[in-house]
Amino acid sequence: MNKNTNKPVKIIPLGGLEQIGMNITAIEYEDSIIVIDCGLSFPEDEMLGIDLVIPDVTYLKDNADKVKGLVVTHGHEDHIGAIPYVENEINMPIYATKLTMGLIEHKLREHNNLNNTKRKIVKHGQIINLGCFRIEFIRTNHSIVDAAALAIYTPAGIIVHTGDFKVDYTPVFGEVIDLPRFGELGKKGVLALMADSTNVERPGYTQSEKTVGKTFDNLFAENKEHRIIIATFASNVDRVQQIINSAYKYGRKVVVEGRSMVNVIQTASELGYINIPDKTLIEIERINSYPDEQIVLITTGSQGENMAALSRIAASIHSKITIKPGDLVIFSSNPIPGNEKAVFKVINELELKGAHVVFQDTHVSGHACQEELKLMYALTKPKYAIPVHGEYRHLKRHAELAVEMGIPKENVKIMSTGDVLEVSEDVFEVTGRVQAQGIMVDGLGVGDVGNIVLRDRQQLSQNGLLIVVVTLEKESGQLIAGPDIVSRGFVYVRESENLMEECKDVVYDAMEECFYNGVNDWSKIKTTIKDALSDLLWKRTKRSPMILPIITEV
Repeated sequence: MNKNTNKPVKIIPLGGLEQIGMNITAIEYEDSIIVIDCGLSFPEDEMLGIDLVIPDVTYLKDNADKVKGLVVTHGHEDHIGAIPYVENEINMPIYATKLTMGLIEHKLREHNNLNNTKRKIVKHGQIINLGCFRIEFIRTNHSIVDAAALAIYTPAGIIVHTGDFKVDYTPVFGEVIDLPRFGELGKKGVLALMADSTNVERPGYTQSEKTVGKTFDNLFAENKEHRIIIATFASNVDRVQQIINSAYKYGRKVVVEGRSMVNVIQTASELGYINIPDKTLIEIERINSYPDEQIVLITTGSQGENMAALSRIAASIHSKITIKPGDLVIFSSNPIPGNEKAVFKVINELELKGAHVVFQDTHVSGHACQEELKLMYALTKPKYAIPVHGEYRHLKRHAELAVEMGIPKENVKIMSTGDVLEVSEDVFEVTGRVQAQGIMVDGLGVGDVGNIVLRDRQQLSQNGLLIVVVTLEKESGQLIAGPDIVSRGFVYVRESENLMEECKDVVYDAMEECFYNGVNDWSKIKTTIKDALSDLLWKRTKRSPMILPIITEV
């Protein structure tokens, strides 16, 4: 590789900064673009009715002829969830490790675009060529098997992207992270390191996944008489493996509940990433054929999501499973920031029904803490540091850590989604911005719900709706019927008859004023009605419902 090419390489994050989730980054050099990951994020509280948020790939569509392929670091939703949507917009070949590809294929199949998407499975240590880039997949550890970091060889220098990673010297499945390879890259000279910031606020090291297995073992030993229910992330294949190991050891049958969980376990066992002894898994329908002490239920819903299996069980609306006093419920995950309330609500409901809930020491993170991040810097010795994957506070703390590791302050950049960062031996600056907001998906509608619709939903959800119906005569424009007023979610009409009468009077007066002034433009009449009515309602109730005037002619 010729190091002296002066042109900088462009790094363009289209998601995954200022938030946990929706990771997607474009790397561009002249006429080649590669895309790293393509994830989704889940809606914020104020995004009423939105199911998920996917990245805005306008920039990639505008440069479709340059896009050479999508490389994927691992199989979590926040890295692969948006692939079927984006592949519909811009058809790019996909490169990923075996389990990651299995999970991607499952998604593409659900969206009926498996056959028109080119896919290639890459092994750790393998290098692929895309346009002017060479990309090497390096083995890492994470809370899902087959995770990879990427070394991207560009004409401007080597960029190392860690993906989501931790250092686990005793992984449950597969091998230890390939630390020597990171060291070799450091010796060659790494231009920039883009590393995972999720756990940067935590000192020390992330515990090994195996420690959770020990905790499970103890809990199984202490609760031989009770049914055990364990909630965890669907994608944490190693966690599921350890639960199955303990279940097998203590002679229990395993039931898997929750669609995403069933999908992942099916894919992982078909590809040989999870070993399930014969006759251990049983269908949920057969759960009552066994005594409680022989059952383990693995379920989704560890984040208190209201439609997930565990929340339905806790609320007694699950068709096949009811909580019994004495059940042991284990939360094998930490609440994602913002979900704490929902999680504790579910725990309270379970405890009320007589279950015993455990959530201490039953989870370890899949992300590197400070010491592991320092190790990554010490090995790769990058010239520039670009923190990724995290909210602003994580990125800021990560930037401080990079400086502690000897990287000059001016060589560390906290980027925003949509920034265009140009990097070479002598250039390191944000030179522009591209469109990258995030597109909301509601049901089958992609991007048809925007900020205006959301604002309306918020107003409806907070103040309700008032519909005013008036009927005019076609010839003279005189009022024949109405005004009739329909209220939804504003006030209970039967108890507010006086207010409704006042509303009618105000509308009537507003219409009279319009006729008196010779106004016959419907939109003006509607605006006059709206203004008059909202003034009255604010005076009387201090609320501002959405007002919809409807005018008909006969």
